Amino acid sequence: MSKNSEKTNWTGKAAIAGAAIGSAALAAAVLYVTRRKDSEKPTAAPVRPEDAPETD
Repeated sequence: MSKNSEKTNWTGKAAIAGAAIGSAALAAAVLYVTRRKDSEKPTAAPVRPEDAPETD
C-alpha cells in the first residue's frame, strides 16, 4: 500500500506544479496581448511644417 500512496503523492504534486505553470503562462500571455494592443493605438499626428509654431 505504501508504494501506491507514494505514487499518488508524487502525481498530486506534479499536477499542482503543472497547474501553477499553466496559470503563469496564461497570465503572461494575457499581459503580452494587452501591452501589444496598447502599443497599436494611434499616437498624436506629427506637427506639419506649415503648422509649426514659431521658435525663433
